[in-house]
Amino acid sequence: MGSSDPSMRYQNGKTLIEQARYDLAMQELQPITAPAAQFARGPEAAYLYAVAASRAKKWAEAEQMLNLLRNEYSKWPGLSDALFLQAQVSFEQSEPDNALQVLSQIPAGQLEAERAAMEATYLPRIKDKVLFQTLVQKYPQDAAVARTYAGKLVNDGWYTDADKAQLSQLISQYNLDKARYMPRPTAVKKSSYNVAVLLPFEFADPSWETRRKNQFVVDLYAGLRLAQDSLQREGHPVQLFAYDTGADTLQLKQVLALPELASMDMIIGPVYKSGSKLVARYAQQRQIVCINPLSQDGDLVLDNGWHYLFEPSYVTQAKQAAQFALTTFPSRTAIVLHDNSKDETAFAQAYKTAYEALGGKVQVLRRLDASSDEALEASITDVDFRTTGHLVIASDARKIGPLVFKQMQAQSVRVPLIASAAWLDNPRVSLGQLNNREVYFMHPKYLDRSAPGVRRFRQLYLQQQHLPPSVFAFTGFELLYYFGQQLHQYGPTFQQNLAASGPVSGAVFQGIGYPAGAHDNQYVPFTKLTRLELEVLNPVGLR
Repeated sequence: MGSSDPSMRYQNGKTLIEQARYDLAMQELQPITAPAAQFARGPEAAYLYAVAASRAKKWAEAEQMLNLLRNEYSKWPGLSDALFLQAQVSFEQSEPDNALQVLSQIPAGQLEAERAAMEATYLPRIKDKVLFQTLVQKYPQDAAVARTYAGKLVNDGWYTDADKAQLSQLISQYNLDKARYMPRPTAVKKSSYNVAVLLPFEFADPSWETRRKNQFVVDLYAGLRLAQDSLQREGHPVQLFAYDTGADTLQLKQVLALPELASMDMIIGPVYKSGSKLVARYAQQRQIVCINPLSQDGDLVLDNGWHYLFEPSYVTQAKQAAQFALTTFPSRTAIVLHDNSKDETAFAQAYKTAYEALGGKVQVLRRLDASSDEALEASITDVDFRTTGHLVIASDARKIGPLVFKQMQAQSVRVPLIASAAWLDNPRVSLGQLNNREVYFMHPKYLDRSAPGVRRFRQLYLQQQHLPPSVFAFTGFELLYYFGQQLHQYGPTFQQNLAASGPVSGAVFQGIGYPAGAHDNQYVPFTKLTRLELEVLNPVGLR
């Protein structure tokens, strides 16, 4: 590392990229990229630097190097690859106009399949209808732009009567399949709406073990039924049709084949990931809004205008946490530690990207090794907490909290900490510890037990079920009560109206909302213990 021989640095950079050590690769390659270095393979070094930066999701650094490459090495034979990478960087930075402009500069006949794949990946992610209309006008020869826009008109609930002439023109000009791109007839508002509930009740297995395992399903459905009662009393009736999807996709496929399901106004469920993908595809094909009640996986609702998560996704929680940190902590530096799971890794990377885009700096981004107590402690003991403005811990593991506090004590430092609300239920960490430190909780399911709506729901639930409600019961109630109101206010194609409103206070939870075309709940409460009482620091309306 750090050799004075540019050829050695170049080879080291390539090796480090192969090892996924992208930050080190960038350090090794950067000095030999500029023309002043007089390195014969300077263009290749600049391109590899941009590759490393893009894989590390450091889009600004990648773009800067690609601009240098295009300006200083304009005769480089591999310039098409650089243009292609720059288009990806622009897409990732939510600059589709620039991305399409760069793609148009790639000579005809080069990277055509790769370009088509890129457009197929990124164009459906555009959620701004006005922006997409501009792209259609600006790139009239780009069939992928026209085809994707036509699809979003039909499948994402964008279509209005004013779009009829343009959609007909696109279908004719690009020879699109009329059957596929024919919008669902504008739904007439009704006095009552039909809602399918697809949950794994597993009625065929009455064993005690199955009933206990599925108690959350029973609770969720009981909450839905109470919301149905509340909507009925308010003059907004909905009819619930429950379907048992079983524990595997075979029974779910049988449910999806039922003719009456296609006539539903909305679908709730299912809860397992494999089934969620099937129902999402069904909902898009039939143009029926589908709400996943429990998942926090934002990938499930990508590129599907008919599929929503009731929960905020892990990525949304990370973005909201980054914004909260920026406005709460005076220092602009952070250390992020995370578990090795897909969700926690996605959260950590999204936090780093969002926080640095806002002007902060993540000094350390590290995966925690929880394979043993010794490995876990070794993965954190060399982290210097004294040099950072705050910590972010993306882990619910019960060992983490005590270890973090132990490390703070060893370094004689008290650093603000953002963690999951699951820490409040960790018997290895006392409420006194959390109360006496600057610990902030991401708390999507926070319930204010003193709030009138929460008290009223609890009372009604106890009367009907003779048991106190679980968080799943509250979830079922809030979900149907909120989306049932959307149905009655706007009809079953309410996506555009949903996108035009910000988060609002929930009936029992702190808030819910899908502004700007989001398909997962964009409101995340942040709480803190004060005198052993939880306080919401970002209530709806004061965000």
